[in-house]
Amino acid sequence: MEKYYINPDIKYAETLPASFYRSDEAWNFLQEHLFARSTQWLGDYRDFINPNQNACPLTIFQEPLIAIKGQNQKLDLLSNVCTHRGNIILHQPGQVKNLRCMYHGRQFKKDGSFLRMPEFEDAQDFPRPCDNLKKFKTSNIGPFHFVSFSQLIDIDRIIEQMNDRIGFLPLDSFKRDVELSKDYIVNSHWALYCDNYLEGFHIPFVHEDLNEVLDYGSYDTVLYQQMNLQIGYSDEPKDCFTLPEGHPDYGKNVAAYYYWVFPNMMFNFYPWGLSVNIVKPINKNRTKVSFISYVCDYNRLDSGAGAVLDKVEREDEFVVENVHKGLKSQFYKNGRFSPTREQGVHHFHRLLSELF
Repeated sequence: MEKYYINPDIKYAETLPASFYRSDEAWNFLQEHLFARSTQWLGDYRDFINPNQNACPLTIFQEPLIAIKGQNQKLDLLSNVCTHRGNIILHQPGQVKNLRCMYHGRQFKKDGSFLRMPEFEDAQDFPRPCDNLKKFKTSNIGPFHFVSFSQLIDIDRIIEQMNDRIGFLPLDSFKRDVELSKDYIVNSHWALYCDNYLEGFHIPFVHEDLNEVLDYGSYDTVLYQQMNLQIGYSDEPKDCFTLPEGHPDYGKNVAAYYYWVFPNMMFNFYPWGLSVNIVKPINKNRTKVSFISYVCDYNRLDSGAGAVLDKVEREDEFVVENVHKGLKSQFYKNGRFSPTREQGVHHFHRLLSELF
C-alpha cells in the first residue's frame, strides 16, 4: 500500500496526492484502522432514551450497541452482540431489568456482565471474562455524549479544550430541532468534505451570504493535537456571543466557533445554539453528512453566521463534488497549502498520513 508523507512545515508541504482519494486500499485501511478505532458522536441521550425507557439499540459505523441509562442518569454503552453465537440482543427501546438473547437464552446484567446460560452445566472454564458484553468508554460535554472504540482519540482532553471557550454556554438548555436537522448525500470522498470545512479560504469565493457576516481578514485557526478550531469574527457585535469576563476572546466580536474533531466530527457553535455535522463515509465516492441542530435561542436563529445553513451546505457540496471529479484527472497529482489560510487542512492531512 502506498505510504503518505506530509511535510510538517506548511511552507514546504504538499497536499495528499489524488491517488489517496482514489485508492481502494487507503479507503479499506482507514475503515479498519481509523473509523473502527475512533471516537464517535452519540448525541443527547434524551433524544434516544425517553423517561419511560432505560435501554435503546444503536448502530455506530456498523457496530451494534446498547445504550443503558444507569443510576444518576449515567449512560453506559454495551455491545449488542451476544457472546454465545453473535446474535443481536436488543431490537427495540424499552425498560429492561436484564438483557436476554432470544436465540439460546443467554442472559446478562444491565452492566453487561454474564448472568446465566441454559444447557451449559457441563462446560468447563465457564463463564470467562470474554462471556461478558464488551463495555465501551463514554464521555460527555454537557448532555452530549461520545463513544470511544479505542484510545486512538483522547476525547476527554478534547472536551476539556473545547470547554475553554464554550464552557460558558448553557448546553443543558439546548434542545434538538427535528425540522432543522437533516442528512445530505455528497458525491465525493469523505476526506474532501473535511478538507473544505477546515479552511475559511474559500468563503469569499463560495459563500456570498456568509462572507457578508464574517470579517474574513480576522478569520483565525487554532490547532490542537486531534482537533482544530476556526473562529469567525464580525465587524459588529450584533449576532455575536456575549462572552464573560476572563474568556479567552473577551472583548472580541465572535460570530461562530467551528470545532473539528478528528476524523469526522464538526461542532458549530452560534449565538442561537449548535449545529453538529457528522461525516459518514459510504464508499470512496459517496458520503453522508448528518446535520443535527440544537437551539437555545430561536430569536437569533435567522441571523448572523449561523443563518442559511442549508444554502451554505449546498454551496459546499457543489465545490466538493467538483474537486472529487477533478482528482480523477490523470494530470493532477497534488497541490500546495496556503501557509496563512490552510493550516487546518495541513493539520488534517498530517494526521491521516501518520496512520499509514
